Amino acid sequence: MNWANDSFSKGFILLGFSDSPWLQMPLLVVLLISYTFTIFGNVSIMVVCFLDPKLHTPMYFFLANLSILDLCYTTTTVPHMLANIFLNKNTISYSGCVAQLIIFLALGATECLLLAVMSFDRFVAICRPLHYVVIMNRWVCLRMATFSWLTGFSNSVLQSSLTLNMPRCGHREVDHFFCEVPALLKLSCADTKPIEAELFFFSVLILLIPVTLILISYGFIAQAVLKIKSAEGRRKAFGTCGSHMVVVSLFYGTAIYMYLQPPSSTSKDWGKMVSLFYGIITPMLNPLIYSLRNKDMKEAFKRKSLSLLRKQYMITKLKTSLPSRSPPRALSFCKPNQSNFFL
Repeated sequence: MNWANDSFSKGFILLGFSDSPWLQMPLLVVLLISYTFTIFGNVSIMVVCFLDPKLHTPMYFFLANLSILDLCYTTTTVPHMLANIFLNKNTISYSGCVAQLIIFLALGATECLLLAVMSFDRFVAICRPLHYVVIMNRWVCLRMATFSWLTGFSNSVLQSSLTLNMPRCGHREVDHFFCEVPALLKLSCADTKPIEAELFFFSVLILLIPVTLILISYGFIAQAVLKIKSAEGRRKAFGTCGSHMVVVSLFYGTAIYMYLQPPSSTSKDWGKMVSLFYGIITPMLNPLIYSLRNKDMKEAFKRKSLSLLRKQYMITKLKTSLPSRSPPRALSFCKPNQSNFFL
């Protein structure tokens, strides 16, 4: 019996922290705050990267892609989690679970590859500055971004198909907040070791190979930065690369913990906390890290904020300087009397 036959009509029960009801309200507050900051931060970065001509460079093109990813990443899971807490529900339909699994896994894999692409961009910018414009031209950037998105979704289709085809023998209770591969594999009533081996192979391709390339790139970057004689140049290089390394450490560290070990060996509550971290907290922190540690981004925010304030001031001033027009007089209709009626 496969998953589609015995789960399509019933759906799944998401346990979350059902054994600790007192955690529902703190979780609700954390979700609301983090999701609000995620939307505001990532939308702000996308708008600034699009509107500011000085940010029309490969680095900020990839950063805008990362913001789109993070925004969609959290939107895949957080609204449903908020609705379940508000309505005191813990269910999800089979089709909703499948969609959540595929999209969440696809965006996560795409982000893994995109972070590796961003590290390559920094490697070329610092180690090959004279060839940067030639190497990182517009078409190369578009192809690298497209490759990341297509590969991420292809990997998701393969891993999701393997996971969803496992028999579960009537088990419907997912011990998690949302539908994710490790939690769904625990429902299977068959031997999951062959599937786990295949999923481990795909996880190595998506996680370990990109993070290895990132570490190699930053090894060369560190050597090149140490050779820069200007203190200002070293500070700027470490500023842009440091923010990227913080994001890489937060995302890859938690994702590797979840996907590069057997689901049976993952601690139940600890696995939930780790998933919340890389699925919700990290997308919220990324805009803060890039905006606070990046001088160009901070200056772009200031320019756009001042520009908006200036436009608002001019509109207000224009409205106040226009002469006020008195309302048209109402026509008065007098009752006809005997004296003027015949005139």
